[in-house]
Amino acid sequence: MSGKQGDDGGSFEDRLAVARRKQGLDAPPPAAGGPAKGGMSAMGIGLRVGVELVSALVVAIAIGWWLDSFFHTRPFLLMLFVLLGGAAGLMNVWRLLMPKDSAAKK
Repeated sequence: MSGKQGDDGGSFEDRLAVARRKQGLDAPPPAAGGPAKGGMSAMGIGLRVGVELVSALVVAIAIGWWLDSFFHTRPFLLMLFVLLGGAAGLMNVWRLLMPKDSAAKK
C-alpha cells in the first residue's frame, strides 16, 4: 500500500460508503421524485385523501339514514348528516395536508 488516495479509487470513507450502499446497509440518497410527505408518495396521498372523504360520507349517510328510519323524519337527518360527514371528511384531509410546523405553533 503506497498511501496515495488517487491510486486506490478514493478515500477510505468514500469506498466504505459505496460498499455499504451496494450491500443495502445505507439508504440511498433521496431522489427528487421520491416520497412527498411523511414517506408517502403522491399517489398514496391522493388515495388516502379519496378514502378519507368517501369513508366520512358513507358513515354519515348510514347514520343519517338509520336515524331517519328510526325517528320517521325522512330526509331531514340524512341531509344534516351528509353535511356533517362532508365537513368531517374535509377536516380530515386538512389535517393530513396541513404543514406540521404550523400545527406545532398552536
